[in-house]
Amino acid sequence: MTGSTAVTFTADDYRARMERAARAAAESGLAGLLVAPGPDLVWLTGYTPPAVTERLTLLVLTAGQDPVLVVPALEAPDAHRAAGAAALTLRDWTDGKDPYAATAALLDSSGWFGISDNAWALHLLALQQALPGSSYASLTEALPMLRAVKDAAELDLMAAAGAAADATFEEIRNVPFAGRRESEVAADLDRLLRGHGHEQVDFTIVASGPNGANPHHEAGERVIARGDMIVLDFGGLRDGYGSDTSRTVHVGEPTDEERRVHDIVREAQEAGFRAVRPGAACQDVDRAARRVIADAGYGEYFIHRTGHGIGVTTHEPPYMIEGEERPLVPGMCFSVEPGIYLPGRFGVRIEDIVTVTEDGGRRLNTTTRELVIVE
Repeated sequence: MTGSTAVTFTADDYRARMERAARAAAESGLAGLLVAPGPDLVWLTGYTPPAVTERLTLLVLTAGQDPVLVVPALEAPDAHRAAGAAALTLRDWTDGKDPYAATAALLDSSGWFGISDNAWALHLLALQQALPGSSYASLTEALPMLRAVKDAAELDLMAAAGAAADATFEEIRNVPFAGRRESEVAADLDRLLRGHGHEQVDFTIVASGPNGANPHHEAGERVIARGDMIVLDFGGLRDGYGSDTSRTVHVGEPTDEERRVHDIVREAQEAGFRAVRPGAACQDVDRAARRVIADAGYGEYFIHRTGHGIGVTTHEPPYMIEGEERPLVPGMCFSVEPGIYLPGRFGVRIEDIVTVTEDGGRRLNTTTRELVIVE
């Protein structure tokens, strides 16, 4: 079992992130960014409030001004201990006072602001009432690439999360499958991920037999039998950064058709990976993988995008999908996960997390992509 990765972000790291975010906001025509508790706040400041409550906590970022974190007075001591606290000004408010008036004083009364996707409607509506001339856009809509490009330390954490997921697969392939419920194998995945350092497990898909034709099947009470194809898809957060990998295994010897479908998906996954390079469009990765499956006659059974970004959350921009013309940039991390899903019969998916390098791509998952036989 593995422990924590020795990477610690400093106040200077958080200061650089907040400055970069404020500049990006200004370049996009925004008057500033308003960041509520959630992954964006953690990434920008290192601060996670001790509890999610109705009390307003909000980071205010505007170009050319010091960052300000508005916090309830009773949580200010925790905010002062955050890794990025030295890079910002804390402004606390006490119960009985109006936090929206205090926040409004920091903002352009007629400004257009990016605001966290997960901000409470309660807070947004109160800010609009305090600043009737203001307007807002979701942070994902306004700055979708804010967290997309990882620095060297972040890439180390992503690689460690990927290695932990790989170690989990190497162990799960040796557990008994036949005669056990999907939910039991899913519990094994959860235990192994945590044992390999994950503090949070986001999903443990175990989709056996016909359940494999549902890409997001939740492990249930179906008893796995010999002859089943099984899609395993699992991941979560390790030291704050995401893992996500899929492998398809088979209980006993597969049929010729099952081997053929698995081989097609493996070739499609390889084609998607080979399409990764700086300057290529996100949709090029999707097109490369999808072409292999379509040419093999299974195009209608590949029913989802080829990939999604990953970082401090397990699903985030950019997305590898037709119509996404955004160019790939070194440091981006995303999944490449084509699949074929045959209703009522079985499914196959193979997934690696890939990061863009200066001259191509690098897989952060390295377990075999061949069809693994389990018992």
